[in-house]
Amino acid sequence: MISNDSKPPISLVKLAHNLINGKVKSGDIVIDATVGNGHDTRFLLDLVKPKGNVFGFDIQQSAIESARSALQGHSFTECLALIQASHANMSELIPLAYHGKISAVMFNLGYLPGGDKRIITKSDSTLAALASASQLLSADGIITILAYPGHEGGEMETDQVKNWCLGLDPGQYQVRQFENHPDNPSAPKLFVVNKMG
Repeated sequence: MISNDSKPPISLVKLAHNLINGKVKSGDIVIDATVGNGHDTRFLLDLVKPKGNVFGFDIQQSAIESARSALQGHSFTECLALIQASHANMSELIPLAYHGKISAVMFNLGYLPGGDKRIITKSDSTLAALASASQLLSADGIITILAYPGHEGGEMETDQVKNWCLGLDPGQYQVRQFENHPDNPSAPKLFVVNKMG
């Protein structure tokens, strides 16, 4: 069961950041599953520096380049690995030593802001990535999934993400859903998955 914690409006991105901020500390290993323009990547890097690691995934070279450029002046880029690959392949691309030790995985689905709106995250690869993320997660780890049903293909992906969340073992995972406009089916939704220790 998903508890719906709709409250007075707050940016869902900010809410995801607040929830992760309470779980992630310096030295942790984290994943940005959808690098985009690198905003979540920077946020995660600031949390885990100076000795942690951020693995960032995006299939678009333009996203990787945009993030790399945005993070160029950051003091701790040695903590960052930007990987041009589908997030569906994260299990194979994250070193085995980190499996079961990932503190947080962030997903911001949809298309690259300012990029080609025809290139979107797809349900199949997103579900494969979520399955991998749940396995890579440490006890007490967190996954945040920001889904956008308002664009073409987004409604189906959001429904699939919700169904995936509903299928998780409630003895192992706590799932919450946040939305600012529950009466608007095309409004963004934030799913938060906590792995219980």
